[in-house]
Amino acid sequence: MSTAVVIEAPGEHRLTGHTPREPEAGEALVRVHAVGICGSDREVYQGNRPEGYVRYPLTPGHEWSGTVAAVGAGVPDSLVGRKVVGEGFRNCQVCDRCHAGETTLCSAGYEETGFTQPGAMAATLTLPARLLHVLPDDCDLTAAALLEPAACIAAAAIKANALPGERVAVVGTGTLGMFAVQFLKAGSPAELLVVGTRGDREALSRQYGATDFRTKDQLLPDDFDVVIETAGSADAARTSAALLRRGGRLVLTGIPASGAHGLDPTDLVVRQLEVHTVFGAPPDAWAHTVRVFAAGLLDPLPLVTHELPLQEFPQAIELVGSGDPKVGKVLLRP
Repeated sequence: MSTAVVIEAPGEHRLTGHTPREPEAGEALVRVHAVGICGSDREVYQGNRPEGYVRYPLTPGHEWSGTVAAVGAGVPDSLVGRKVVGEGFRNCQVCDRCHAGETTLCSAGYEETGFTQPGAMAATLTLPARLLHVLPDDCDLTAAALLEPAACIAAAAIKANALPGERVAVVGTGTLGMFAVQFLKAGSPAELLVVGTRGDREALSRQYGATDFRTKDQLLPDDFDVVIETAGSADAARTSAALLRRGGRLVLTGIPASGAHGLDPTDLVVRQLEVHTVFGAPPDAWAHTVRVFAAGLLDPLPLVTHELPLQEFPQAIELVGSGDPKVGKVLLRP
C-alpha cells in the first residue's frame, strides 16, 4: 500500500495508507516523483507557522515534481503522461488581484498546497489542472522538484529587472541564494557578487556564475545596482541595502522572525532606494522558471544532498533543521 505523511498537530505526525483521489472536473491526478522540504515545512511540523497559514491535520509538501496519471472532465487528455510541476497558491481567479495576475495576493483568502490544502508528501496529488506547468519530456524530475523555490526567486528577479551590464549582488547562500545567482547570471551582469556567512559556499557560487564572493564580515562595496536578499534575517536585509548605490533596487525574499528590527526608513528615503518584496510565486514567475529550466540555464541538482524515502520524514525534518553545513536540499521520494 502506498503511504502519505499526515501532521495531526504541531509535533505529531503519522504515516498512513494513501488512496488516490480521482480528479473531478478541472483537476488532474499526479504521481509524485519527489518532494522537497524547506524551512516552512519545518515550521508546520513544529507549530511555528503563523495562524491562518496552516490548517491541521495536513499532508505537507509544496515543492514537488511528478507525472500526470489522470485528468477530470474539461482537462485535455494530452496532459496524461506529461512531466509537470505545479503552483501552490489556490487563488480564486475572480478577484481584482487575480485578474491582475497577482495570484499570491488573492483577496479571497490564503489557500496553498501543503499548508491549507493536501500536499505532495504522498504517492499522488490531486489539484486544479490550471496550476500545472508542463516540463520537457526529457527533463530530470529530481531536479524539477526544486522548481518551486526557483519560481519564488524568479519572481524576485522579475521585480529586480536587472539589465545587462548592471552590477548585481545576492545576499544569502542557501537554496534560494544559489537560484538567485543563476537567474541574475542569465541576464549578463557586469559583476555578480555573492555575500554569505559561510566561506565553503564560494565554490558553488562561482560555479553558478558569481564573479566575487565575500562573507559579511569582510569589506563590502556600496555601489551595486541590484541586490536580491535570500537569507531571511533583518541583518541580511540591512546588509543588502548597504550594498546599493543611491537609487538602487532591492528585493527581499526572506522572512525574518516577527518583531525583528528592519531597514532604516530614513536611509531608504534619503538614498531613494527602490524596495520590493516577494512571498510565493505568481504564474508569470512559474512560466519564466520553466522556460529557463528547459533552456538549461538552471541546474538544481548540485543543491540536493539527501534523498530519503517518505517513511523517513522525521529524519528529513531533523536534517533540515540541523545546521549542518553538509546538508543542502533534502528530498523525499514517495
